[in-house]
Parts: sequence; structure tokens; C-alpha cells
Amino acid sequence: MIQPQRALQQVLDWGRSLTGFADEHAMEAVRGGQYILQCIHPSLRDTSARTGRDPQDETLIVAFYRELALLFWLDDCNDLDLIAPEQLAAVEKALGQGEPCALPGFEGCAVLRASLAALAYDRRDYAQLLDDTRRYCAALRAGQARAAEAQRWSYAEYLHNGIDSIAYVNVFCCLSLLWGLDMVTLRARPAFREVLRLISAIGRLQNDLHGRNKDRSAGEAGNAAILLLQRYPAMPVIEFLNDELTGHTRMLHRVMAEERFPAPWGTLIEAMAAIRAQYYQTSTSRYRSDAVGAGQRAPA
Repeated sequence: MIQPQRALQQVLDWGRSLTGFADEHAMEAVRGGQYILQCIHPSLRDTSARTGRDPQDETLIVAFYRELALLFWLDDCNDLDLIAPEQLAAVEKALGQGEPCALPGFEGCAVLRASLAALAYDRRDYAQLLDDTRRYCAALRAGQARAAEAQRWSYAEYLHNGIDSIAYVNVFCCLSLLWGLDMVTLRARPAFREVLRLISAIGRLQNDLHGRNKDRSAGEAGNAAILLLQRYPAMPVIEFLNDELTGHTRMLHRVMAEERFPAPWGTLIEAMAAIRAQYYQTSTSRYRSDAVGAGQRAPA
């Protein structure tokens, strides 16, 4: 597999064409992407006989890291106002339609979309990635809009929106596009769609539980723990959310035990379920929940 520093430099070089792109976006993308690829590497090696896609192909790996970096950047564009609202609207339109951005300063969007279109093992995955991107951007936008309103979301509404804003489906679709994992066919199965919903809900709860201290310090309301405490100050919120997380995890394991999904989906879903301990806890900045860097939030 490509050395992390070499991959990081390639993501940074690409990211410099995006206004507001920071080193952290590239660093977290490489760190998180490497964790995912290492977890599923044996399965990708097995599927390569069918797809011809080498799990150690540098071009594929860097494309995956760049897509992850894009997701981090888009998150911060919404939460930290890295770019102007009209710029963000143009970026979202370009990324969701696979077209060049109408405004200067975002050339990397078209570069990445063009590369993924060319690399797609199944063109249907590329079309689905555009749709997933539209939903991700809409969820981020909805979260910001509701945070500015006097009437806050209920917990159910927040979690429903958080399933898209955690972007796990985007990550899976990009993996499928690059390594031929046949996600388009699997999406037709109700059990697989339920797995996507459950693992995304788990990811949102893990993210919010881990980042609640940073979010509270930064005055961020887009966190399930903070939202519930604002509504129900006497509620044992952490215990409730941990119970929710346990319940969603049990339901996920039941579906996975009843269904048989082709490699590497079982390993991939398990890796994402374990990401709180294996990824968040090792963060040096973005996902730290202690006092260091507490002025920043821990976005998804």
C-alpha cells in the first residue's frame, strides 16, 4: 500500500485548488482511509481476481483519500463558514451533478469528479455517488438551518438527518466505485438498505458521544447529547445514548447474521462499527474530546 506521507502529499496537492481546504482535511482523510483499507485489504485481494482492481493500486487509493478529504472539507464549509454561502451553493451543485464549478477557486471539485467517473468499475456507482453527495450536502445544510431556528429538531428528526450527514454511505459508494464491490446491486436488497441505515445511525451516535465535550465548548448545538440536554435538562442523556447505540448495534448484528453479503461488506461494516475506538480515539486534533483543541468542534 502507498506510504501515508506520499499519499498525504498527493491529497494536499489536489486540495490546494479548493478555497478553504486545510491540511487537517487531508491528514484525517489519509488516516481514516488507511484504517478502512487495511481492515478490508484481505477481502479486496480476494475480489481482485474478479474485478482486476488491485487493492494496492496507488491511483485508486489516492482517489479514495481525496473523496474522504472532500467530505471533511464540505462539513467544515457548512459548520465553520470556510467559504461564502453563494460559493458553497455553487460547489454543492457542481459536485452533485458532476460538472465544473461555476465559480473560480474550486477546480479540485471537477478534477475529482472526472477522475472518479473515469475510474468507476460500474458507471452506476458513479451516478449513485452523485446522488449520495446531494443527500449529504442537503443534510449538512438542513442541520445548519435548523440550528439557527428557535424550534429545534426532535431527537428522531435529528438522528434521521444524521444518517445522511455522517456520510458513511458516501464512503461505501466510493469504495464500491473504485474496487467493484457491486453496491448498486446490493442496494436493491431491503436487508442491505437496513444495514446502511443502522451503521449510519451507529456512526452518528458514536460521533456525537465522542465529540460532545468539544461541541459543548465550541457552543455547537448539532450534537444529540447537547440537543437532548437542552430539551430535558434532568435527563441521563449519556446513558440514554449509549443504550441507543447498544440497541442499534444489536439490530445491526442480527441483520448481518441473517443475511449473507459478499466480501468485503461484512468486514467493512464491522470496521465502521469499531471506528470509535480505532479511529476517533487516536485522533490528534479533529476528534479529540479532551481539553486540547477544545475551541474546535468534532465534525463528522
